[in-house]
Amino acid sequence: MIFRKSTEKDLKNIMKIINEAKAFLKNNKVDQWQNGYPNEGVILKDIRNNISYVLEDTGEIIGTTSLSFDVEETYNNIYEGKWISNGKYAVIHRIAVSNNINRKGIGTEIIKKSEEICLSKGIKNIKIDTHEDNLIMQKLLEKNSFKYCGVIYLLDGSKRIAFEKEF
Repeated sequence: MIFRKSTEKDLKNIMKIINEAKAFLKNNKVDQWQNGYPNEGVILKDIRNNISYVLEDTGEIIGTTSLSFDVEETYNNIYEGKWISNGKYAVIHRIAVSNNINRKGIGTEIIKKSEEICLSKGIKNIKIDTHEDNLIMQKLLEKNSFKYCGVIYLLDGSKRIAFEKEF
């Protein structure tokens, strides 16, 4: 498997996976990614900012994520807990896996490859947030040694639960 930065040529395949994930969340009654987010504009911005990644297997894109090293404004205030570290960190957003491949360790592979990139940049902490009803993502994070840290609020006021991993 190859984990690489996305290009604009990948946009159609990334959006297919994102839209599958939106439908999956809706079918599982998770009110996340249900109001037009993330859309093509968000993913295109990620690609142009060099923070969008895809995981390929035999030439097919099977997963996608965003990995940023910029400070996440919504992480400045955390409630009902605290972050593990106040130092430099990376942020993972928008992990999504193809419906054809679910439950085959692809989410874990995306996280592990993201960690390798972090280590190559001297970053030893990753922060991430998810909807409190997104139990599948929470299980993925716990499986990969992320620790629950508290609650954050998105710019639109939506509540998210926050996790961090120090490695």
